[in-house]
Amino acid sequence: MAERQIPSARRFKLDPIWLAGPGILYLILLLIVPAAGLMFLSFRDALGNLSFETYRQMFGAGIYVQVLVNTFSVAIQTTIACLLVGYPLAYWLARMPETRRRVVMWLVLLPFWMSALLKNFAWMVLLSRRGVLSQILTGLGMGGPVDLLYGRGVVVFAMAHTMLPLAALTMLPTLLSIDFGLARAAKTLGASGGQAFWRVVFPLSMPGVAAAGLLVFISSLGFFITPALLGSPRETVIGQLLITQVQQLLNWQLAGAIAVMLLVVTLAICLVYDRAFGISAVSGERSDRNSNGMFARLGRLLIAGLAWATDLLAAVFDKVPGFRRRDWLLTAFCVAVMVMLLVPVLIFVPMAFGSSSFLEFPPRGYSLRWFETYWSSPNWTGATMRSFAIAIVSALLASAISSIAAFGVARSTSRVGNLAFLLFMLPMIIPNIVIAVALFYLFAQIGLVATDAGIALGHTLTALPVVFVIILTTFKSYDWRLDHAAATLGATKTDTIRKVTWPIIKGSVVAAFLFGFLHSFEELTIALFVGGGVRQTLPKQMWDDVLLQVSPTLAAASVIILAVVTIVFVAAERARPR
Repeated sequence: MAERQIPSARRFKLDPIWLAGPGILYLILLLIVPAAGLMFLSFRDALGNLSFETYRQMFGAGIYVQVLVNTFSVAIQTTIACLLVGYPLAYWLARMPETRRRVVMWLVLLPFWMSALLKNFAWMVLLSRRGVLSQILTGLGMGGPVDLLYGRGVVVFAMAHTMLPLAALTMLPTLLSIDFGLARAAKTLGASGGQAFWRVVFPLSMPGVAAAGLLVFISSLGFFITPALLGSPRETVIGQLLITQVQQLLNWQLAGAIAVMLLVVTLAICLVYDRAFGISAVSGERSDRNSNGMFARLGRLLIAGLAWATDLLAAVFDKVPGFRRRDWLLTAFCVAVMVMLLVPVLIFVPMAFGSSSFLEFPPRGYSLRWFETYWSSPNWTGATMRSFAIAIVSALLASAISSIAAFGVARSTSRVGNLAFLLFMLPMIIPNIVIAVALFYLFAQIGLVATDAGIALGHTLTALPVVFVIILTTFKSYDWRLDHAAATLGATKTDTIRKVTWPIIKGSVVAAFLFGFLHSFEELTIALFVGGGVRQTLPKQMWDDVLLQVSPTLAAASVIILAVVTIVFVAAERARPR
């Protein structure tokens, strides 16, 4: 009798999304749980009973309402300015040859990775009554010294200057994916240049524009450095209010209520964006949302009006001698924007070598005494060493967590992958000031405030989105057939990873690590709260110097930061795959 074939049991195959589990757990414990705790705290009174008194206090007091209005109006104005200036810059970059674009992108990204604190202090020097711009205006007959600081205009300008690279580089991937041959085809069918751009190119770039607007607006909501340094009391924003409530008044209920307000507005905006484009478009992916919705219909009406206005303006320019060919206008505009981006980064170099006892530009004389003061000061050198150590640890943790999670998300066929992607984007979506306050609230209960470990954990959390997106993009473009081919030739999984997968992805992993390092090295908000005023990182030491004494030692420290950022950034760009 023939032996009966026993069917083999079906092998259970675990979806790779489980690899994102450690990162998701990290985000739950250090972001979602403390943020939720802070939110619940806002609904309690001093005795722990349920109460809405904090919200009545917040909305009943005119000062808090005015601060909320200031915050949202400044954020909206900053977002509009970044989109209006950043879109031409991104479009100009997208039309460049690859080699030249990488060089120009380096010039755009360099000021982005420089501390906002340094750039804003540079504007304080340049725009003050004794600044170079005031001297130029006085020389042109504009009267006495002109003080351009401490107003809404300079706050919006400086915030837009800080956020502009983020806006342009968020729009760039979408513009690069557009086939500009479609615009040329539209012209051959009789469309004008304006009609071809607004009706063909611009609608295809809208996911990138919306993503840039989303990120800039959310980042601006939690921004406090620029209003604190360049604004007047009339420009006080939520971030400054949170610092006062937490660090000076210890009013956790009101701080929680303010954080709840920021979170509700942020999540509402993200929900609207997700309904229109899909949240994955933030990373540059193409959107598959319905193009016949309300947003699309309103957009088409606006585009028709812009196309008509562009054609009218082109007809006027055609009558002006020398303006029939207008390609040079975009180049001139973008070069001027790039010069403006680099000016506040570079002026610290000559000021650091000045002999004056105060910061001024242009500097008087030549001296190395401020570098000597920097290297001989235990406060400055200690803060620098601490920043290096924390940045290395944070980058290692973020790279390890993100590499495993990105592999799982890229290989997953489950819908949970989209949820995991959204969770890893949360530290980028939630305003940084809210994350810092939530971490301070959590760490105060477990003894991690004023510790290097607490700062490193916080920096790892905020660095995760940047590191995760870089590595995920590499895994999504990876040809997994190479691994299958290695397996059919007898390679073990370990050999495949070591000899096939790692050599291909290592450039992106190294670049992600270096960008994580830069993020931590330049981060101020987490260090300001979690450091507790005891553990001084280099940005926190510079913040204290700006507020207390403003010595030229700050310029020497800025040059050292510029050198570190430049070296690390160049290394990261060289490591990234072409």
